[in-house]
Amino acid sequence: MKATKIVEHARQLLEAHGDKAEAEAAHKANELDAQGKSEDAANWRRVRAAIHEMRPPHVS
Repeated sequence: MKATKIVEHARQLLEAHGDKAEAEAAHKANELDAQGKSEDAANWRRVRAAIHEMRPPHVS
């Protein structure tokens, strides 16, 4: 998947799921791995990483 699509998916997940977006992407990657779709799972890991980069740092 192209980088632009990765970022697009990441933004959509952030808009739809907010703080849970990263977990949603990780869950999707795990499901795809379980189905033997390793290439698709790798793409979802890239989406998860993009979400992580987009999110502001947590302040404690």
